[in-house]
Amino acid sequence: MRYDVRKVRAGYPALADGYAYLDGAAGTQVPQSVIDAIVAAYRAGLGNQGGTFPASGRSDAIVAECRNAVADLVGGDPAGVVLGPNMTTLTYRFATTLAADWAAGDEIVVSRLDHDANLRPWVQAAQRAGAVVRWAEVDLSTGELPVQQYDDLLTARTRLVAVTAASNILGTRPDVAAIAAKAHAAGALTYVDGVHATPHGPVDVAALGADFYATSAYKWSGPHVGAVVADPAVLETLRPAKLLPAPDEIPVRMETGTAPLADLAGVTAAVEHLADLGSAVAGGTRRARVLASMAAVESCEQELFTTLLDGLDAMPHVTTYGRPARRTATVYFRVEGHHPRDVATHLAAHRINVWSGHSYAWELTGALGLRDGGGAVRAGLVHYNDRSDVDRLLDVVAGLAP
Repeated sequence: MRYDVRKVRAGYPALADGYAYLDGAAGTQVPQSVIDAIVAAYRAGLGNQGGTFPASGRSDAIVAECRNAVADLVGGDPAGVVLGPNMTTLTYRFATTLAADWAAGDEIVVSRLDHDANLRPWVQAAQRAGAVVRWAEVDLSTGELPVQQYDDLLTARTRLVAVTAASNILGTRPDVAAIAAKAHAAGALTYVDGVHATPHGPVDVAALGADFYATSAYKWSGPHVGAVVADPAVLETLRPAKLLPAPDEIPVRMETGTAPLADLAGVTAAVEHLADLGSAVAGGTRRARVLASMAAVESCEQELFTTLLDGLDAMPHVTTYGRPARRTATVYFRVEGHHPRDVATHLAAHRINVWSGHSYAWELTGALGLRDGGGAVRAGLVHYNDRSDVDRLLDVVAGLAP
């Protein structure tokens, strides 16, 4: 599939400001098509759901279309798409709901590779239930999450395994399918954090073995909306705390409050945008277009990332962290003699956006010995970055040599 990054960039108004947006791991810019979809929803007129008048009908349609779009993005079932304000809020809700059935002595398995949003909700829920928390450790020399350790971590008392599909600082893509297979063999459910993985390549929740797959639209050029995609049969077993008059069917009973309706229209537009990043698949469904398009995105990002990583590794005053076999186009690095925050500030002065600090990878940065020293600098590529963005970063970082 042909991938024209210049054409892609032209669709993003924010990129006209001349900055190199290498902060995509913390959130992406939105294309004009997403902006237009949100504006159009408001302009048409919206009402709360379930009414008998046209504005309410439009809202019902927006929600249904959003569930279909998210399902197409990750290969799920629309009946299992739970929508919410963000991944963290949704994960806390699922943790509270699932933990209601845990007993003292039950066990959960979490990993130090994960963003804290896929750690703390589970750890805190386990503490309340008297459940045991077991930790999967990271090979700090490579940034890998060894699968074999799960043989020792899983028992007949394991109720849940929470694991990331991609580290938000090292980019590590662990073998989630193998971990999930071991979890299922032990009778446990799997909750997969796909927030950092989804923007960087094709996703198939069934192939991953994810009972729950969390993602955030603002990481893939949508508005600030989160989603958890689950097997509807699994959702049917959950009884969350809810308002008595609120709907009791799935997936709605996992959701609280009024949906951000116009933003949900933007989510659908974002999926359509991703599906059309490369050349169209003739006669293909949206799911087929998404798979082809995101495969092209992954190829383009990885080619560009090789230039970025090789360039940083060639600098004696720069240390990069992690050497996983499979990774997203994300690099975490320190510059000798400079605090990470100062490096980020210096890059910002040169119109280059990056992040510094722990990036909520609280356990991982602690294990790496970086958290208390300001963490490191994180630069990440997404589908609208080009060679000029990479070259600008490398030039400025090279100039920080002692």
